[in-house]
Amino acid sequence: MQRHLQGYLYLTLAMITVGSTVIASRVIASGMPPFTATALRFAAAFPLFLVLMRVTRTSLPNIPLRDWIILVIQAGAGSVGYTTLLISGLRLTTATDAGVIIGTLPVVAGALSVAVLGERPHASMVSAIALAATGVFFIAVSPDAGSGSMLGNALVFGAVICESLFILLNKNLSAPIPALTQSALMTGIGFIVAMVAAALVEGVPDALPAEAMSAVIYYALVPTVAGFILWYAGAERVSGAEASLFTAVAPVSALLMAFVVLGEPLSGYQIGGVGCVLAAVLGLGLFQRAVTTK
Repeated sequence: MQRHLQGYLYLTLAMITVGSTVIASRVIASGMPPFTATALRFAAAFPLFLVLMRVTRTSLPNIPLRDWIILVIQAGAGSVGYTTLLISGLRLTTATDAGVIIGTLPVVAGALSVAVLGERPHASMVSAIALAATGVFFIAVSPDAGSGSMLGNALVFGAVICESLFILLNKNLSAPIPALTQSALMTGIGFIVAMVAAALVEGVPDALPAEAMSAVIYYALVPTVAGFILWYAGAERVSGAEASLFTAVAPVSALLMAFVVLGEPLSGYQIGGVGCVLAAVLGLGLFQRAVTTK
């Protein structure tokens, strides 16, 4: 029982760090171009993952060419695409709105599995999609949602789709890659992709504002590296279905931190939106748990 409780604590902390990426991205958006920020994030995180691989004696497996291609696409979509779209979206919308939208990730990933892989949708998935869509609708019809924030919300949702594609592509690898190794590969490849994009699109920045740079370092060290350690420390102590339930912590933590740290107001629309998203994620997770315990 104590082992389970430790797992729950680690998973909660991991998802709190995920929620904090919205706050960090909001700070970064105010002072740094997105590709440059993404490249710097991975440049800071990559050496730490290499150290973790060495400490845990994790080696690089023999990866076929087809899987290398998938990994590059994963890094471009799930690592670079997610981060740059999230930062770009938060130039135009609030962290509270973005927090609600980011919370739809498990549902969007499940929906893409149905649409792209042809997986048979069960009733809980259909209900979860409807609830998550209702949550996003609350954000879209909010009186504060002007044309700028609508575009920002669309960019944030684009980030969610990119991360969902990452999950989808992972199912197409010919053999599973250890989580630590894959995280190191994603940061390394992501750094190269983001650096090239930054050089072509943004050029060399004249200056790197201290506040934005601090947020980039935080993003690299806490959500990227520490979040990884916490998540897998928790996941090894509980079942996969139980772990999936804790993804619901991320949107709640994002909203609370936006309110406390950034001083953004919370409207009834945003509270209603996150309520629907929470119901969708928890309902989906509870169904998966019920299936695995049968």
